[in-house]
This record gives sequence, C-alpha cells and structure tokens, in this order.
Amino acid sequence: MNSKSKARRALLLGAAGAMQAQTPVKKKIVGGPVRSGNLLFLSGIGGWYPERRPKPGGIKEQTADALTIMKESLAKAGSSMENVLKVQVALVDPEKNWDPMNDVYNTFFVKDRPARSYFGTTGFRRAGQLLQIDCIAYVD
Repeated sequence: MNSKSKARRALLLGAAGAMQAQTPVKKKIVGGPVRSGNLLFLSGIGGWYPERRPKPGGIKEQTADALTIMKESLAKAGSSMENVLKVQVALVDPEKNWDPMNDVYNTFFVKDRPARSYFGTTGFRRAGQLLQIDCIAYVD
C-alpha cells in the first residue's frame, strides 16, 4: 500500500469513527414521529380515519386531513411544514386522483416545496382510504 492509499484509508477510518461517535439515538415521540438527531420521520398518515370523519370522502378531503395530521404531529415535535424535506405519497388510482390531490397539497406547501415521490396503489387495509403520506422533516 503506497503512502497516498494509507493516507486516504486513515482519513476514511477517522471520518467513520467520527460519524459513529455522533450517531444519534432514535427516540419515539409519543403520538408523533420518530426523532433521530435533527430529523423527524413521520409515516403512515392515512387519508381517512373513521374517528375523525364518519365517511371516507373524496381525495381532496383525505389529502387535507392527512396533511393537517402531519402539520399537527410536526408541531407537537417542535417542527413545522416549512421544515419538511421529503414527502412520499401512496395514491389509489393516480390517474384520477393526482390532480385534485396535488391541488390540496400545494396549499400546504406554497413555497420551497419539499422533495416528493409517489406511487400508485390498489388500496389500503381500510376500505375507502385513498392515500397515505410519509415525511421526513428537520427540527432544531
């Protein structure tokens, strides 16, 4: 091993050790996301919960409900919608539901929208649910 390779190896080992020493502990926030360091992970927010609304409603209602739950959960954890870095949406019948879902989504993320991915699905465990949302957010 030449001196350049040895130096690179030592640098990588030092960086790995520093990262390991700073590995944040995961902490579940009761009724909210999992926190790891300055990141919050919030998953599985459904578009419809019978205890919140007796009937499923349409995609616009479900999107607004899911994003309201996200907003409330982030606030309880000391963050906000402005600190959301990434969103993932699972959507039933995207051809039909994408545009109305997106219309509501854009009212919650007006400026500096987070990265977003989505995938289509045939349904969820709760019949009538049209979407599920996950997010990663930053907290100080």
